[in-house]
Amino acid sequence: MNKLWEKNTQVESVIDRFTVGRDREMDLYLATYDILGSMAHSTMLESIGLLTAHELELLLDELKRIYATAERGEFVIEEGVEDVHSQVELMLTRRLGDVGKKIHSGRSRNDQVLLDLKLFTRARLRDLVEATEGLFTALISQSNQYKEVLMPGYTHLQIAMPSSFGLWFGAYAESLTDDMLFLQAAYRMCNRNPLGSAAGYGSSFPLDRTMTTRLLGFDSLNYNVVYAQMGRGKSERNTAFALASLAGTLSKFAFDACLFNSQNFGFVTLPDECTTGSSIMPHKKNPDVFELIRGKCNKLQGLPQQIMLIAGNLPSGYFRDLQIIKELFLPAFDELEDCLKMTTYIVSKMRVNEHILEDDRYNLIFSVEEVNRLASEGMPFRDAYKKVGLDIEAGQFTPRKEVHHTHEGSIGNLCNDRIVSLMQQLVSDFHFERVERAQQALLGR
Repeated sequence: MNKLWEKNTQVESVIDRFTVGRDREMDLYLATYDILGSMAHSTMLESIGLLTAHELELLLDELKRIYATAERGEFVIEEGVEDVHSQVELMLTRRLGDVGKKIHSGRSRNDQVLLDLKLFTRARLRDLVEATEGLFTALISQSNQYKEVLMPGYTHLQIAMPSSFGLWFGAYAESLTDDMLFLQAAYRMCNRNPLGSAAGYGSSFPLDRTMTTRLLGFDSLNYNVVYAQMGRGKSERNTAFALASLAGTLSKFAFDACLFNSQNFGFVTLPDECTTGSSIMPHKKNPDVFELIRGKCNKLQGLPQQIMLIAGNLPSGYFRDLQIIKELFLPAFDELEDCLKMTTYIVSKMRVNEHILEDDRYNLIFSVEEVNRLASEGMPFRDAYKKVGLDIEAGQFTPRKEVHHTHEGSIGNLCNDRIVSLMQQLVSDFHFERVERAQQALLGR
């Protein structure tokens, strides 16, 4: 089958296989977004006189039919067809003849794939935001439920000071608010319209780029057509940093959960259905899910570096190297979303040990409480510190296990309501409803 760009010379099959690579597989991620872009582009072409109203009606009806096929997961890129753009144009031409051939006016596959990637990223970031909200809610719920239950805090993996499960769960909830800032920055950077930049140098057609921006629900244009093309790779890299930030939070929590679930700690109990057994040791309940989350999220934290190594030494303009980024970037969203949902499920069912500090091995974590008590009664802090230290060395320290912390963010004042308010504000600032309205209008729903 001829390529969109082929003339009289046909490419050797071995070269074709190498250059196409995994594009047919990867482009299935982009099918619905490519069709939405074609709908907006066709509507704009009619407005500037390059399509008739009747031709536009035919194209939109057919594109909506193809979109429904893609939504059902039935869209296929045929053998010999290079990519999703070629497949959509082929399907249009089969049904509509020459009308289907007109849809590419004023457009290059360069700005098509740029557009598809931005629409895909925008939609998948929304999925991650919603999954992150779910985990956040589960963490806050557990933090509130166990806010009175004390646990050891550690520095250098040595027992240090009293902590609480309210603090532990709540700390990861607040960490997700910072991750949400990264997701928001990535969303805003990808929510700009590159369509109309063509191969990276614009078009002699009088394209109405503001119109396609509105139709697709973008915040604004990528104005400079050269920069629009330069954004390929950069947009994926910046989004990958947001994914890596979120993955870092999950990885750290997974490590804590594995550690605290072990018999040597015994701080938490994971739900039985979330653990696995051993082929030789009948007593084992392994935290495999959290180990896999840790491994997957550590891998995801390397994604920005992989993208930088592919795109980092490229000058301005388009290069085929950028195709390889799709193989790394597109599947990463599914992997991270799975990790978020698995973590949410286990967190919501996790049980905590409410009697940890009854064990005398943790007595010394109350030493600072005693120093502070003496200082509050008038003894200079350094003298109080020395007295308690000497008592510990002499084996004469007797802990008082009552903890009275009142300042913001401490054991007795978690500020969870403020953390919830911060997260709610961050999520509302995405304004997902604007994109939803534009997309539904384009599809006529």
